[in-house]
Amino acid sequence: MHAFLKRRSGAVAVAATLVFAAAVAAVPPAGAAAGAAPPEVAPRAETDAMFDDDEGRNADADDPAIWRNAADPDASLVIATAKEGGLRVYDLDAREVQSIPAPAAPGPDHAPGRFNNVDLVHGVPLGSGTADLAVVSDRGSDKLRVYRVDGDRSDAPLTDVTDASAPWIFSGSQEEVDGESTAYGLATYTDSATGRSYAVVSQNATTRVALLELTAAPGGKVSYRKVRTLDLPAAFTMPDGTRWTPCGEPGEGPQVEGMVVDPETGTLFAGQEDVGIWRMRADLRGRPVLQDEVREYGVPARYDAPSDACVAGEDPGFGGERVSADVEGLTLLKQEDGDGYLLASSQGDDTFVAYDRERSDGYEYEGGFRVTAASGALDGSEECDGADVLAEPLGARYPNGLLVVQDGHMAPQDGDREATGFKFVDLADVLEALDD
Repeated sequence: MHAFLKRRSGAVAVAATLVFAAAVAAVPPAGAAAGAAPPEVAPRAETDAMFDDDEGRNADADDPAIWRNAADPDASLVIATAKEGGLRVYDLDAREVQSIPAPAAPGPDHAPGRFNNVDLVHGVPLGSGTADLAVVSDRGSDKLRVYRVDGDRSDAPLTDVTDASAPWIFSGSQEEVDGESTAYGLATYTDSATGRSYAVVSQNATTRVALLELTAAPGGKVSYRKVRTLDLPAAFTMPDGTRWTPCGEPGEGPQVEGMVVDPETGTLFAGQEDVGIWRMRADLRGRPVLQDEVREYGVPARYDAPSDACVAGEDPGFGGERVSADVEGLTLLKQEDGDGYLLASSQGDDTFVAYDRERSDGYEYEGGFRVTAASGALDGSEECDGADVLAEPLGARYPNGLLVVQDGHMAPQDGDREATGFKFVDLADVLEALDD
């Protein structure tokens, strides 16, 4: 037996309203032989390491989004969350150009804002024109925060346009917000048929995801309304007929964080951290399909309170072959010819896996890679939480596109303090690795 540590929030799961049976789609082995080390790619740049801020609030890198400046691709930006540290905006040299604090706590007995995930929507009607928006899940206040992107303002490109009356997403009271079963993972998309923009948001410590429609509010502000929710399974029937529930603290369910929407097909991919990768309709209708399971899928385990760890038993062999829990950082690599990859962070073994975007072959596994240390001062990416990729030219630095990944164990510049940050990887290097 062995013990494995799980990062948990202590929140209590809420009851399910819509529960769907899982339709499991097996993913056959493909690509490199089992056990072969994945190819390595090195980052071209990295952000400064993040630490707790001067007030002792947690500044922890989590999730990035790449915004392309169509008028000047060299001036494109990376917008990234820092949890209680708010938002950071970087140029393509990974230099910080703007820092936005998370909202203050609503009172002395409550938590401040905690920015978890970020995604972009483009060309949204706003005021008398249109705008690109950065949408953020605020775990601390159970709300979305919305920022207008003004690429011509090089020193302060983000402006908060969140409507002050924006509602809680999962909570019915401040007491429930304080219980931390709040907004967690996030993906955005625009429906090509209606032009309406949406955010899909997961709930911390539960299996629930919610569909929110972004709405215009007076004064050029943005709010949202809840359309529907869906609950993924929390327990699973194994091939031998036994029932398995992923291990966690009492009252917590196997949550979802990493998510991405393929807007051309209206498909949502959602990473249930201890279970695997689901695909489903982005409007949360229909029946979700479990596309690939993590290696730990089906392994019996019990929670040990003194060590705050799950103690696992013998592996019955029901899990997948590609991803080690937690599955995180889902992002879609869309190429000009319509091909591409669904990328996912295999946090348990510090690798990234790729599935073919072609729908006809069942999103077949196409290989993987690892972001490793470069010559000089740059280290690699470990325990990656969030990632974003853009296969469009970004000026002289990244003419073939860019992959940005979170580094959960960044080597700090000032010693051995625990630190996190982001790595910038030339997309040409990633595609070469996947073609090997």
